[in-house]
Amino acid sequence: MTRWWLTTVLCFTVLSLSAQTVSAVHPTFPRFPSVHDPRVIVGSRYKAVDEEIIEDETDASIKVTHMRVRSEIAMRYARTIIVCNLYNPSRHPEEVTFNLLLPDTAFISGFTMTLGEETYEAYVKETEEAKQIYNDAVAQDTSAAHIATDARESNHFTIKFNVEGRTNATYRLRYEELLVRRNGVYNHAINLHPGTLVPKMDVVVHIKESQKISVLRVPELRTGNEIDATEKDAQNPKAVIRRGKNAREATITFTPDLAEQRRLAEIYVEKRKQSLDPDSLNVGYDSSEEENDNEGLLGQFVVQYDVDQPKNGEILVNDGYFVHFFAPSSLPPLSKHVVFVLDTSGSMLGDKIEQLRKAMDAILSDLNPSDYFSIVEFNSFVKVHDLRDIDKSMPLPDALPSSTDIKVPPALASPENIALAKNIVTRLVAEEGTNIYEALDVAIKIVQNGDYPAALTDSANVSTVDYNNEANQSKYELEPIIIFLTDGEPTEGETITERIIINISERNSGAKRATLHSLAFGEDADRVFLRKLSLRNDGFMRHIYEAADAALQLHDFYREVSSPLLSNVRFQYPRQQIKEGSLSQSQFRTINDGSEVAVVGRIAERSKEITPLVLGLRAGSKGRGRKPYEVNSTVPVTQSKDDYLPLERLWAYLTIKQLLDRSEAGETSQSGSDDDNSEESPEKKALAIALKYSFVTPLTSLVVVRLNKTDVLDALDAETVDEPRFLRYMSEPLLLKEPTYTGASTGGELSVQSSAGPVLFVRATRRFTATIDSGNRITPLNIDC
Repeated sequence: MTRWWLTTVLCFTVLSLSAQTVSAVHPTFPRFPSVHDPRVIVGSRYKAVDEEIIEDETDASIKVTHMRVRSEIAMRYARTIIVCNLYNPSRHPEEVTFNLLLPDTAFISGFTMTLGEETYEAYVKETEEAKQIYNDAVAQDTSAAHIATDARESNHFTIKFNVEGRTNATYRLRYEELLVRRNGVYNHAINLHPGTLVPKMDVVVHIKESQKISVLRVPELRTGNEIDATEKDAQNPKAVIRRGKNAREATITFTPDLAEQRRLAEIYVEKRKQSLDPDSLNVGYDSSEEENDNEGLLGQFVVQYDVDQPKNGEILVNDGYFVHFFAPSSLPPLSKHVVFVLDTSGSMLGDKIEQLRKAMDAILSDLNPSDYFSIVEFNSFVKVHDLRDIDKSMPLPDALPSSTDIKVPPALASPENIALAKNIVTRLVAEEGTNIYEALDVAIKIVQNGDYPAALTDSANVSTVDYNNEANQSKYELEPIIIFLTDGEPTEGETITERIIINISERNSGAKRATLHSLAFGEDADRVFLRKLSLRNDGFMRHIYEAADAALQLHDFYREVSSPLLSNVRFQYPRQQIKEGSLSQSQFRTINDGSEVAVVGRIAERSKEITPLVLGLRAGSKGRGRKPYEVNSTVPVTQSKDDYLPLERLWAYLTIKQLLDRSEAGETSQSGSDDDNSEESPEKKALAIALKYSFVTPLTSLVVVRLNKTDVLDALDAETVDEPRFLRYMSEPLLLKEPTYTGASTGGELSVQSSAGPVLFVRATRRFTATIDSGNRITPLNIDC
C-alpha cells in the first residue's frame, strides 16, 4: 500500500508568503485578503494523485462531523479541550487546515491526533532541542499558505494534515489559563471558528467555585474584536444555564444547529464590517467572494461570572499547595495624580487623532474630584499643557530644562479644569516625529516635582507605617500613574529602546515612583519595547487595535486602572510554613477596584496551618491621606487531596507566567548573577517548570517524530524520542531507507511532510501579525513574544 505523507502543523508565527504560493495551494484565492479578512480556510487544498488520473470529486471534500469544546473552571483556573472529528469520503487522501484562536494568556498543555487507528501525541521539549529534532528530520523547506481570522488578545494555532481516503480523523487540543478579573467579572472566551458548518457542535462550560457565584452572564456571541461585554449587552438566547444546588456551581451549554450557525455567521461578518477601520482593508477587496467562505465563522463564546469576594480574601489549600485570592472591596479609591503622555506625531494623523480626542474626552470625565492630572503632548518636541493659561501651553525645546524648571503644576480634577482640558484635547494636531524618551522623562519630572496643596498631607495617619524604607511612600499622598500612548517607535532624541528602558526606570524611583502603563496604538507600535518598559515600572502594556472602536478600547483600559484601592501591598507568610523558593509574586504596587491578585506557593511538609499577613496603604478620609491596612488570616492545613482543585497546575501556570515577565523585564537571578544560563535565573526556572508540567511557552515547543517501522532498523514512535535508539537515529540518518522528504515550513521551522511519517514542531509566540504590501505579499512584522 502506498504510504501517504501526513503533515501536522501547529503554528504561532508570522509567515512570509507570495501570492503565487496561495494560488497554488488554494486556486480560488487569486489575491491575498487583508489580515482583517474574517475567513478561515478549511477543507480540501488539493487532491493527491497516485500514478493515475482520478475523476473530479468536488463534492467529496473533507467533512467535519462533530466539534466539541469542554471547559472545566475550578477556582478561576480554566482547563479547556477542543475535540474535532472529520471524515474523508473520497477514495484519495486530502489535506485539511484548521485555524484555531486561543486566549493570549493560555498555555497549550496537550495535543493528540488520531488518524484511522493510529494516535500521535505531541511532547513538550526545550525549544532548541525541538529545533534539533526538527532539523534532523527535514531535508527540504518550501512555503505553505496560512490565512486565518484574527481576534484581539488571541494566539493563532494552525492544524494541517492529510486524511486518508474513506477514513476518520480526530484532533484533540488542550490548553489552560488562569482567568483574570477585570471590572468586577472573570471572562472566559472560547473562539468558535471551525471554518465550515458542523452538523453537530456542542460547547459545555462547567464552573465550580468555593464561594457563591454572584454574577453569571453569557452575552451574544462576540466577534473577538470588541471590548468586554457588560450587563447591558444582549444575552445569548441559545445558551442554557443550569445552576447547581449550592449556588457555587453552574453549567453552561451551547449547541447551535446548522440554522443557528448560519445566522451567527451572518451576524459575525456584519459586525466585522462595522468594527474594522475601512482604511485597513485590502485595496480591491471584493466582498462578493465571501459568499461561500463565511460559513463556520460563528464568533467568540464568552462566559462572564463573579463570586462573592470575602472581605479579607480567601485561601485554598490542597495536596501541599495553596492559593491566596485577594480582591479588596468596600474601600474608597485612593486619590491619584494621572500624567497622560500622548503621542501626536505625524503617524497619528487621521482617524487615530480623532479617536484619541474622543477617548480623552470620556476619560477626563471619569476623574474623581480629589484626583490631579497633567497632560503631556509629544511629537518631535514635548509640551506640558498649562490650564492656567490655555492659550500658552508651555513648549519644551530640544534641550530639556532641568527638573526645577518645569513649573506647570498638576491640575485638580474640578469641573472647571476638566472643561479646560477637554478644550486642549480638541486642539491636538498630529505632526512631526516621535520623541519618546524626552516625553517620558518630562512625565517623571512632573511626578517627582508634584506641588500639591498642603491640605493633602496627613502624615499623622501613617506615622506608624514602616515597610522597609522604599515601600513606605506614605508621605506622598497621591498615587502617581503615567498613562503613555504611542503608535510608533522612537525616531527623535534617544532612539535605542534598551537605553530608554534603563534610563527611565532609573529615574522613576524613590518615594514618588509612578506606575507606568503603556498603550500600543495600532500595529506599528513597538509592543516588545513597551511591554518591557511597563514591566520594569510596575505597570502593563495593552494593545489598542486600530479599528472603529479604538476610543472605546482606550476608555475601557482606563477604567481598569482608574480606581486603585490599595497601594504598596505586601503578602507575608512565615518562613517555616512555606517551602523556600516556591512563593509567587507577593508584592503589588496597587490593587484596583474590580480586579484580583493571586499568590500561590507550596506548603512546608510539617506545617499545620498558614497564617499570612497582608499589609498595605488605604485611602484616608474622603480619599485623601494614607492609612495603614492590615489583614490577618489563619487557615488549617489538612492532608486530604481534592482532585478537582487544580492548585498544583495553577501554581505551575502562575509561576511560569511571572518568571517569564521577570525575564522579559531583564531581571537577574536572586543571587544577583547576570548570567542568563544560571540555574537560578527566571528563564531557567520557568523552563524547568514548563517541561515538568508540559506547558508550551516561549521557552518550550511541541515536537513529535514518528518514523515508519519499515524505514528504520528499530521501531520508533513518539514515546521513544528520548531513548538511545532515537539519538542513534539523529546521529546516523543513514538508518533510514531511501527517505523522501517534501518539506513544508513556515518561517523555516514549523512543519515537515515526509513519507517516513509525521514531524511536528511548534513554538509559542503571542500574536499573528502581518501586513500587505503593494505586491500582494505578506511580510512579517515584529512579534510580541
